Amino acid sequence: MNDLLPIERIENRIYLIRGQKVMLDYDLAELYQVKTKRLNEQVRRNPKRFPVDFKFSLTKQEILRMSQIATSSSGEKLEKLKYHKNVNAFTEQGVAMLSSVLNSDRAIEINVLIMRAFVKLRQILSSHKELARKIEELEKKHTKHEIEITTIFKVLKKLMEPKADLPIRRIGFIT
Repeated sequence: MNDLLPIERIENRIYLIRGQKVMLDYDLAELYQVKTKRLNEQVRRNPKRFPVDFKFSLTKQEILRMSQIATSSSGEKLEKLKYHKNVNAFTEQGVAMLSSVLNSDRAIEINVLIMRAFVKLRQILSSHKELARKIEELEKKHTKHEIEITTIFKVLKKLMEPKADLPIRRIGFIT
């Protein structure tokens, strides 16, 4: 199955919408090799399996925004989105639930691959967060050192300035 469907192909179909990683119904239907209408029909028949944190419908503005930012490779498909009345977005849990309503071996195999793609993305994001945290620590240290060095230079400049305001006092014996 991995030879037929590389995980990168699935990763490219995971979008960030409303702060959540989701897959769209037409992409899932294509992966499961079913019609989008059939997929959504099964979802409608099982509403208790798809609460709002598992599935939500895109607004017209979200659909238009997605079609505008589409790249040339997926542009044709996203361009068709403009004409859809309703596009469903499924979170990771919603995708997992789809395998229970689409009873086929293909659905099970694809779900396993999709879950692996979500896990891989989570790992990538966590490594980026760790890297961002380390960079932030370095920036803080850099800023602290910069302030300390600036202070040292200010003190050195003050020490090097001639004291023109003070009268010169002679040292020694007065005869």
